[in-house]
Amino acid sequence: MADAKNAPKQPPKGSRLIPKGKLLAIGGKEDKGQGQAQDKDQNINFVDEQILKRFVTELKGDNPLVVVIPTASQEPVQSGQDYVQVFQQLGVANVQVMDIRTRRDALQPEHVETVNQAAGIMFTGGDQLRLTSIFGGTDLLEAMKERYAFTNIIIAGTSAGAAAMSTPMIYEGESDGGYIKGDVRLTTGLEFLKDVAIDTHFLARGRIVRMTQAIATNPECIGIGLEEDTAILVTEGGKVEVIGSGLITVVDGMGITETNIFDIQNGEPFTAKGLKVHLLGDKDEYFIPSYSRVQLK
Repeated sequence: MADAKNAPKQPPKGSRLIPKGKLLAIGGKEDKGQGQAQDKDQNINFVDEQILKRFVTELKGDNPLVVVIPTASQEPVQSGQDYVQVFQQLGVANVQVMDIRTRRDALQPEHVETVNQAAGIMFTGGDQLRLTSIFGGTDLLEAMKERYAFTNIIIAGTSAGAAAMSTPMIYEGESDGGYIKGDVRLTTGLEFLKDVAIDTHFLARGRIVRMTQAIATNPECIGIGLEEDTAILVTEGGKVEVIGSGLITVVDGMGITETNIFDIQNGEPFTAKGLKVHLLGDKDEYFIPSYSRVQLK
């Protein structure tokens, strides 16, 4: 946990905490100025390095520290250095890689101090289950949540790093299907956003049905599917701005009138009626409905 003497005071009982920090969840394959964006030539909405430039713009303070966390990646050294390079090219001189590969690494107290000094944190892509299993329940994750709640830090994640931000978290599923009960596996994410499920590479990998299954299991949750080179910037805990060259898909199950998800056996197709689906593009806004609800600790 962050230093108790310097920790901000908790809000009074009964009040609703509005986070002062910002979240930037990226659908993967964001342009890094290396020409890798697949739709660059066809999409007139494409802007070079648009998402990462916005991350840099949101950093506060003189000589802000950006901490890159490549824990999700199977090639953490290369992944970390890729972001060091791109952030330096964008004018951020103070970039540090926090190379955490095990829970033992995550428990080292010096990492908490690094987080407390950071103006921005970037989780790379890879496997989101590595993030939750390594960071879950640690003082380091608690320090990140405190910074998000009480300071103007920006916390970003791409691909797996974005999927891990929410709760529930989809960590495995059939990308080409997801219509069979049991195909989609969920766990608790890092919980920066509650009652929201984030999925990435959403249109490119045909993941709308697997998201629908996740939402059908508890329609109070909102599903947000992020396409590649597309992101959401979340402010005030629930105000969403779309950034990037593609679309985000919002799956709203609160109006579901009928589903068989609780009656059928694993291996059978599920059904759901009454879903709302929104498609949003660059500069569009959306307000997460659960944001206005009573939040119980």
